[in-house]
Amino acid sequence: MVDTNEGTSIASTNGAARATQPAQPGGWLLIRLPVLLLLIWLLAFGTVNRSAAEDKPAAVIPVAHFHHLHLNATDPAMAIDFYTSRFDCEKGKFVGLQPAVWAQKSWLLFHKVRQAPPWELISAIWHFGWGAEDMKGTYQKQLDMKTKFFTPLTHVPLFGPNFYYAYVDGPDHALIELNTAAHHRFGHLHLFSEDPVAAGEWYMKYLGAKRTGNAATPPSRAPFFYKGFQIGPYMSLMLDNVNIIIFPIQYSKQAYPDHWKGQKEMSPTQGRVIDHIGISFADLHHALEKLRKAGVKVTGEIESEAGGKIKYAFIEGPDKIRIELVEGQARKE
Repeated sequence: MVDTNEGTSIASTNGAARATQPAQPGGWLLIRLPVLLLLIWLLAFGTVNRSAAEDKPAAVIPVAHFHHLHLNATDPAMAIDFYTSRFDCEKGKFVGLQPAVWAQKSWLLFHKVRQAPPWELISAIWHFGWGAEDMKGTYQKQLDMKTKFFTPLTHVPLFGPNFYYAYVDGPDHALIELNTAAHHRFGHLHLFSEDPVAAGEWYMKYLGAKRTGNAATPPSRAPFFYKGFQIGPYMSLMLDNVNIIIFPIQYSKQAYPDHWKGQKEMSPTQGRVIDHIGISFADLHHALEKLRKAGVKVTGEIESEAGGKIKYAFIEGPDKIRIELVEGQARKE
């Protein structure tokens, strides 16, 4: 959890990132992205309607909270400077020891690796993002700071005259979305899945996440296509102040075919630029045993570091996503 040895990685890398970056979206990609981003917007910032059953976490599992995103970085100090200078977040020290980024209610943590971690979009984690009340102004400010963009400022008139988005090419090619919103905080995590509905139900059952939108209606499993690209079925969930959006992996295979050359199935997130997500429980031992008895795959037993200030364990979630369980809700040091 805490980097005590700079040369030792908590997660072995799967090889260096490819030197060739994907081309900027052409006309066909820009055609489908506005609709995709419109759907993301509706999911991410729609009203959360909860059924009576969903107002309570799964009875067998204690209450969970979103704790952190953990990234592998060739230069953690540079990465911390990058995030805190460009997005609504601030420098902090996790458990008073490890330099990190505090983003309103949760952490961005960094582990130093010697080689650039793989970043291609072939695993469960697609990107994470911040909102922006004034996207045009925010985008220009980013350009003035020499921020590199994977996708430039794009207008989505279908949603309204003032809706825009862009994808930032972050440190080690971590993908970060900026989009028009009523806030400018860390707001969402976007995932891919072989079965988005099953994955969403897993997060609801074991982590107490809540569906957004019409939660009283069972989610549709019908494939949804636009211009031949599959963007559904999908799920949209809230865990604390973080919107977790899940899209079918078929979209990635169609949108980023170069990333899938020689790749037949989704890769584990461990060792990639976004290595894992962190979820906290008040009593880690109790929560881990409940999850284990419920059939959740435990990949790392409870350990402690920093003189007992932090206790953690690991499980595997849907689509080989690595999930760290931490004792104690995230708080700024």
